[in-house]
Amino acid sequence: MSSFGVPPRGPDNKHEIAKRLKQAKDDGGAKVTIDWRGEQRHLHVISVPVSILYFNPDTHRIRVQRTLDPERNKAIDEDPWGHDAQDYLRDLLCQRPANPDQVDPEYTALMDELDDVGQREPGIISPDGVLVDGNTRAAALIELGVQNIKVGVLPDDTSRQDINNVELSLQLRKDRRREYSYINRLVAIEEELGRGRTEEDVAKDFNIRQKTLQCDRWVYNQILDAIERSRNESGAALRLVDFEQHQEKLRELYRDYTKLATKDSDAAERLRHSRLAMVILDYPKTSLRLAESDFYSRYLETRLPPELKPATAAKAPLSVPGIPGVALPAKSDGTAHIEELANELLRAKATCRDGNSATPAEVEGASSTVMKARDAFNVAVKLAGQNAELVKRQLAVPERLSDAAEQVTQCAMEFAEAKAKRALDDEAFDEALIALRDSLASLGRQARRTYSSPGEGVAWLLDSIRTV
Repeated sequence: MSSFGVPPRGPDNKHEIAKRLKQAKDDGGAKVTIDWRGEQRHLHVISVPVSILYFNPDTHRIRVQRTLDPERNKAIDEDPWGHDAQDYLRDLLCQRPANPDQVDPEYTALMDELDDVGQREPGIISPDGVLVDGNTRAAALIELGVQNIKVGVLPDDTSRQDINNVELSLQLRKDRRREYSYINRLVAIEEELGRGRTEEDVAKDFNIRQKTLQCDRWVYNQILDAIERSRNESGAALRLVDFEQHQEKLRELYRDYTKLATKDSDAAERLRHSRLAMVILDYPKTSLRLAESDFYSRYLETRLPPELKPATAAKAPLSVPGIPGVALPAKSDGTAHIEELANELLRAKATCRDGNSATPAEVEGASSTVMKARDAFNVAVKLAGQNAELVKRQLAVPERLSDAAEQVTQCAMEFAEAKAKRALDDEAFDEALIALRDSLASLGRQARRTYSSPGEGVAWLLDSIRTV
């Protein structure tokens, strides 16, 4: 945890807050309940001027977004309570997590609610006036010109770890609070695990299953790996926030990757790199599903322009140190090629996003790379979609017949039970059999026109309807 010390107005705030807190206790005022060091603690609620409070530099709500502007983020690190740092924090609280150039619609909705009905839920502050919960509400109240904010006050011995714990526990309650963005949530999970806590405990705190937590940890590691792979010669790289809108795509990739990896690890790697490339190119989730392990070799490779065709040579197996004669299998050419293509697109996207070190010519070249790749992927995705539709049509008839067989099997079991209980409607049963006979006759006529040399199943069907 960062140690930011006491804010400049901290001593004065502490005195004023303590005075108002004493009055609230004497009056028996309202309270707010929090989780405090493993127990429930009831805090008295007071009203304080919102202008004297400080936005929390450690808040998980904007942890990732802070890094988008290195200069302003540096101001937070050097002087978190200063005017520049606090202004930057307030700006980030108002912006969309996935696109900080836009105002967050949820922030606008919060402002409308505060303007219409006022503050419903109190925030939480430290004894010296640092906002623990309610940072976004405070920013909205300031913008609305509201003078005061209702808050509960933490005990005098509050530490920065206490502030972190309280913020997380309040955020994860199932109430009306504005949720953390996906990436900030992943960062918060890793921080909690980094403190030595178990996955089981952290999953419980975050109201998710342990399997979901493991999925999200895998996704987070893939994002970090992609960021490192995107780093170009000038040092520019993609940012965590660039993956904010890809939550469901990456979670689905985890499910498909882990399932395939148990059967064919090399195929699973081809799947992973193919879909990562499509994530970078901003394809929707429905298109990503078309990228199976053979997507690159079957649909994409021959359609890539020469400059995007990797020239990776086949690699020799890797020897295992200390174990003579044992080697790990090298990546297949297909896996190495799609990985290199994904790396090329990652670096190109990083250069396109680089507003500092990249020259205009470099940005133009990277943009051209992305557009050419997109053109090739468009054709490949279309062909893969057509093939998927064809396979779906080919499987539709057998699958329907298999479903019908399951229904007949179930019917046989229920027939025996109904007969034993003398609960069978003989007339209705006979009518249903006639309907089944007519349906099979219709299917048989179609099959007779289709097959000149019928197999065993079709031959049985034709014999069955011969007298119909």
